[in-house]
Amino acid sequence: MKILVINAGSSSLKYQLIDMEHEEVLAKGGCERIGIAGGKLIHKAHGKTFEILHEMPTHTDAISLVLKELVDEEAGVIHSMDEIDAVGHRVVASGEAFKKTTLVDDEVMVLMDEIAELAPLHNPAAILGVNACRAVMPGKKMALVFDTSFHATMPDYAHLYAIDYEDYKKYKVRRYGAHGTSHKYVSGEAARYLGRNPEDLKIITCHLGNGSSISAVKGGKCIDTSMGFTPLAGVPMGTRSGDIDVAAIDFLCRKKGMTMEEGLTYLNKKCGVLGVSGVSSDFRDLAAAKEAGNDRARLALDMFAYSCKKYVGAYMAALGGLDVIVFTAGIGENTPDVRAAVVEGLEAFGIAIDKEKNNYKNDGAIHDVSAEGSKVRILVIPTNEELVIARETAALL
Repeated sequence: MKILVINAGSSSLKYQLIDMEHEEVLAKGGCERIGIAGGKLIHKAHGKTFEILHEMPTHTDAISLVLKELVDEEAGVIHSMDEIDAVGHRVVASGEAFKKTTLVDDEVMVLMDEIAELAPLHNPAAILGVNACRAVMPGKKMALVFDTSFHATMPDYAHLYAIDYEDYKKYKVRRYGAHGTSHKYVSGEAARYLGRNPEDLKIITCHLGNGSSISAVKGGKCIDTSMGFTPLAGVPMGTRSGDIDVAAIDFLCRKKGMTMEEGLTYLNKKCGVLGVSGVSSDFRDLAAAKEAGNDRARLALDMFAYSCKKYVGAYMAALGGLDVIVFTAGIGENTPDVRAAVVEGLEAFGIAIDKEKNNYKNDGAIHDVSAEGSKVRILVIPTNEELVIARETAALL
């Protein structure tokens, strides 16, 4: 079975074609500048990279270009579209309309339109991607795989906010979380790596990237996560503020003469470590600036690590103990100083990192960076959200 995985953005589209027999990536790539002059497709297959300059006014044009490359005589990996058994689409937010991976049909797409506002930066783009695939590949089975699905197992006392309960029932305002495919993948890989049954483990998964979230996973199921109604909540991120007193938002809006919409854009795009440091949202730039003596860069890094540490402590309590901490995603996999800072001072809880092990050169493999005698295992596991989407799609079929 071959599954085409699609992750559509507002002006971009990433894809992978995966042969599920051996979970092998046959081809992958991305379309850039959809709807903008200077469109480009980067396609990788057969160990080569192909760059195609082509205007893509719509997502339908982008999908058509991808399919053309997949069957191309030189760059292609299949002979015809018939070899693609199904398409799996990444969707950020499901609301309460969808609790699990769902086959696409007209009724489902009506519901998707209704919940688009739950993730205004992501869901409308996913809808564009689905509609484009349906237009270019009519009759092909397609599945929606939601980032929020893994978090659907949170108990009510963890996912509800303390607002008027009738408002929750009417408007579905609650904690949904994000990065669920990543948290699901790395928690499962941790159990496999340790040779343990997932049902016997208490795991904290730290997906740390430009967008970051932390989850508590007990017995293979999520019981809490740091992101909330939207991906704005939780730890400070590249450009997102993370947790903030809502009254402070009103205060800032009035002082800066911003509407609520402008205030949310401010919190999503101009805050986080970028806003604190005034340097960059890229942690590599922050590390270099800190090394050069920039105290605001130092402050941004300290705030990020401290916030992550607080979530680790809270989730140890929620889990009733801890067996494993997993670091993943761009920062989690590639920034030893951040990993060390997050667990620093937690030795009293049986959590200790080995400095030498932690400073390994990233080779794409799983690494155990726990110090000798650490009661809690500290693992660095490269995430693979596309594979989870493909697995979910294949399982549904």
